[in-house]
Amino acid sequence: MDTPDPPVFFNKDDPRLKLRVETRTKNIFVTQLGDVGYVQEPEDENVNYIPVITESPDRIVETGVNTLQRTLVLRKKIQVDETDRQLAQKRLEFKGRMQALEQRRAELALKQLELKEKAVKFQKFVEENEVRRRRALKKYQLERKQNELKQAEWEELTVQLERLQARQQYLKERVAKHKIYEDYLMKVVDLLPDNYGDNGSDSVVMPIIRRFETLSMSKNDLAQRLDSMVEELEQGQRNLELLKQEHNNNKLIANKELSGLQTQLDQAKDKNKQLEMTHHIHQGQYRDQLEELGSLLIAVRNLGQQCHLQHYGPLENMDLFTMLDMVKEFVLEKANLERRATRLMHSASVKTSGTANKKGKTQLTKNTSSEVQLKSYSKISGKSGLLSSSKMIE
Repeated sequence: MDTPDPPVFFNKDDPRLKLRVETRTKNIFVTQLGDVGYVQEPEDENVNYIPVITESPDRIVETGVNTLQRTLVLRKKIQVDETDRQLAQKRLEFKGRMQALEQRRAELALKQLELKEKAVKFQKFVEENEVRRRRALKKYQLERKQNELKQAEWEELTVQLERLQARQQYLKERVAKHKIYEDYLMKVVDLLPDNYGDNGSDSVVMPIIRRFETLSMSKNDLAQRLDSMVEELEQGQRNLELLKQEHNNNKLIANKELSGLQTQLDQAKDKNKQLEMTHHIHQGQYRDQLEELGSLLIAVRNLGQQCHLQHYGPLENMDLFTMLDMVKEFVLEKANLERRATRLMHSASVKTSGTANKKGKTQLTKNTSSEVQLKSYSKISGKSGLLSSSKMIE
């Protein structure tokens, strides 16, 4: 009988039950450094080197307390010599580069000179080719024109040849057509007696010949007359064209003058309208001035009636200036009376009557002199104002 397996309380694959051992990092303090630029390679990955001195050896020597001044001077001298050596080397390199540059400049100048010479030669070559091209083109154009003229002449001669050949063919056909008449006449001549043509004037052929000559002369005269009439017709047509052209020119000139006169007429009409408007405006202004003057005259006459003084006489016989003087005198008298009344009232209130009487006399003399001046000034101003108003009315 099989025994059952014991119960499993732990899982062997559980990561929590596994033992993990980590390698710990070692820390090592470094108290001595190598030369400048030396990096110490770690012997083990688990070792951490911690430098205690972070300055370079040269810096430690310079800042050291026990370092001798001579050692520092020698070190600086070595550095200066090294710098001088590097500077001399750089100068040599720079000098070599400058020499190479000068050589390249000289080569470049030679190349530029060669290029200029080549350019001059090429320019001359181009100019010569251009001259040759122009000469060849001119020759080609001349030959082309000559060929065109020759071609036109050849075509014209060909046409003439064809025409002459056609004429020759036509004449040949006519000769062949009239050959029978020639043969007939020759046979007739052979059959006629020997003394048949000795009659002269009695011959039948002579009138025909004379008639032919007469008709030929008439034909020539008619052809000449036709040519002269054609020339006259052409001359008449040319004269007609000239007359038409002259008529058109005269028509254009007349239209231009007519347009100018029309413009002047329009301007004159506009000017007349403006003058009429200004005339109406002036008439309105004159009418207003007349109305104002009439109302002014009526007002003066009303004042004259209200301010009438007996020693001036009746109002009907007074002129305008006299009436104005009368009104002015009346106003001045009223003002004088008012001043006297006020002065008397003032003198009654003043205690000292003597001083008041003296002041009244001086004031009276002043008032009388001022009244005389005002009268003269009013006469002059009234006359000048009325004269100016009467001129405006006129």
